[in-house]
Amino acid sequence: MTINGWIQIALFCAVVLALARPLGGYMTRVFTGERTFLSPVLAPVERGLYRAAGIDADQEQHWLTYALAMLAFHALGFLSLYALLRVQAALPFNPDGQSAVAPDLAFNTAASFVTNTNWQSYGGETTLSYLAQMLGLTHQNFLSAATGIALAVALVRGFSRASATTVGSFWVDLTRTVLYVLLPLCILYTLFLVSQGVPQTLGGAVEVTTLEGARQTIAVGPVASQVAIKMLGTNGGGFFNVNAAHPFENPTALSNFIQIVSIFAIGAAMTNVFGRMVGDERQGWAILAAMGVLFLAGVSVVYWAESAGSPVLNSFGLTGGNMEGKEVRFGIVASALFAAVTTAASCGAVNAMHDSFTALGGMIPMINMQLGEIIVGGVGAGLYGILVFVVVTIFVAGLMVGRTPEYLGKKIEGREVKMAMLAILCLPLMMLGFTALATVVAAGLAGPANAGPHGFSEILYAFTSAAANNGSAFGGLSANTTFYNATLGLGMLFGRFFVIVPALAMAGSLAAKTTVPASAGTFPTHGGLFVGLLVGVILIVGGLTFFPALALGPIVEHLAGGLGQTFAAGG
Repeated sequence: MTINGWIQIALFCAVVLALARPLGGYMTRVFTGERTFLSPVLAPVERGLYRAAGIDADQEQHWLTYALAMLAFHALGFLSLYALLRVQAALPFNPDGQSAVAPDLAFNTAASFVTNTNWQSYGGETTLSYLAQMLGLTHQNFLSAATGIALAVALVRGFSRASATTVGSFWVDLTRTVLYVLLPLCILYTLFLVSQGVPQTLGGAVEVTTLEGARQTIAVGPVASQVAIKMLGTNGGGFFNVNAAHPFENPTALSNFIQIVSIFAIGAAMTNVFGRMVGDERQGWAILAAMGVLFLAGVSVVYWAESAGSPVLNSFGLTGGNMEGKEVRFGIVASALFAAVTTAASCGAVNAMHDSFTALGGMIPMINMQLGEIIVGGVGAGLYGILVFVVVTIFVAGLMVGRTPEYLGKKIEGREVKMAMLAILCLPLMMLGFTALATVVAAGLAGPANAGPHGFSEILYAFTSAAANNGSAFGGLSANTTFYNATLGLGMLFGRFFVIVPALAMAGSLAAKTTVPASAGTFPTHGGLFVGLLVGVILIVGGLTFFPALALGPIVEHLAGGLGQTFAAGG
């Protein structure tokens, strides 16, 4: 570890904090229907979209209607994307002649991009046409990200409203998110990426002659526009197979820094949106502080583990840190920071191979996801995910002091706690259940490239990434099989929608409650005590749930490495 490395981490945190309040203020005005500096241009477009779709922007929805609209919208999106992938060979904008995607891979990919997961069991430049990348994947990148933000805003309305029967309109929230937030930011971001050297073209692959005289095919395409939304929308799906390690997706040190900042930007700003909409910005800062504590702990361990290097190599005097699987142009600190950021948010973009990290360095990205992707988390998804934990924390605090738990003037009762626990328990059921299945059936055991605990980590990471809607791959797992495409696809769908629906039910229940004035016995929820309690509840729930699985994977691998034992591929 070096001073320069810590300066890079500190600079990243400072930039994210600096962006949180102004971006949060702008988004708050968007979701409360106030005028913004883009309204003169975009308001007529917004009204035109409502007229074309037959939507009354003033008519709000009950939480159940909101949920059904969201589910129907994404069911149609899933079917449309699946069909597009299956017939891409017969459609235009396919200069490299990509064939139709196989049924099981099309199912997996459709589930992946509709759920904001962007798990990729394929190589983008060798599998998909430009039309599939643009109309299919980039399109869903916008809509799945916008859905997460819309649902977070609906839950915030549950806390901010009193005696209300509605939580907003899904169609209005979705439209405003895309039109006023994602599109303007992505246009500027795309232009920046092009300036750094990221391709944006509809031309086919380029044939070049190398210095040795050999012929090489270099894939290009509409890359910059997809990279912009993949980062801002915490989608993570790469145009190229190696994702943000590819020089056409991430060509410079500046592009790398801006990309990791953009992963956190909207998610961090959503905490400020929460504080503003409930009338107390301190509440949002408290939640961001809890996220920050967990993030700093994680990134510190990853940076330390990768800087320390492999215990086996260190025993032979080969020190200098672990550079295996990392781009030399990024080095250890930028790779460790990227890994911590992309798994703390449900992004999944990678600029290094997590499979090549040390055992403890690879464990932290796994833990980040297993905690529920609430350390900033996906755009919107991180906020409603941590608010679920807030409800549990307030309930525990109420039990400790012997009074009815309250949060922001709303009594937290049995219905809210039940919905919170349903949302929390869904993820470990998918992660651990499918991992257990894959470790006892032949089709699952055929996937990992390594033996022993490292092979188990490869399986556990894949299902953790799927259910947490992260999408990053540990690597070393042959996932493009019928078994893994089906099980990972189901994990993504359950991990997304079985969390969303209980969160919306909780929003409806809270909105209907009256607001109770604060009293001398009200537990303060904007100070250090609350932040510490929230962090403790998150760690206890995650530790009790996942420690046994982690002990079988990265922990035992680390201990075995100290004794000189390795787990090579195929052996």
